[in-house]
Amino acid sequence: MDCKKALEKTDGDIEKAKEVIKEKGIIIASKKSERKTGAGFLKTYIHNDRVGVLMEIRAETDFAVKSDPFQKLAHELAMQIAAMDPEDVDELLEQPFVKNESKTVGEIIKEVVAEVGENINVKNFVRYEI
Repeated sequence: MDCKKALEKTDGDIEKAKEVIKEKGIIIASKKSERKTGAGFLKTYIHNDRVGVLMEIRAETDFAVKSDPFQKLAHELAMQIAAMDPEDVDELLEQPFVKNESKTVGEIIKEVVAEVGENINVKNFVRYEI
């Protein structure tokens, strides 16, 4: 239904409709940012047996945590941490996303929040390098 409304709003322009839907998702994600994230898991990532990451990432329910978009996000964030070595979560969220430098990590998380319909946040991480 959102797609139909976006196409009507943009007089059938598919690219503009995609932007309308994306903007709506970001607004929804912003509204969810205050919701408690009680479910989560630890994500590990090892790169070439020389860099390791242990990250705590959370969502509101186990259902969201087990979803494919959430699992993919967790993996990509662990790789981001391994590659870019942020000092803390705040720095991580401000970094350009390594797979698409036109977006920040925070923006990527908001896109997944809009997709799964729940708040998501990175609570903590540790990066080791030999």
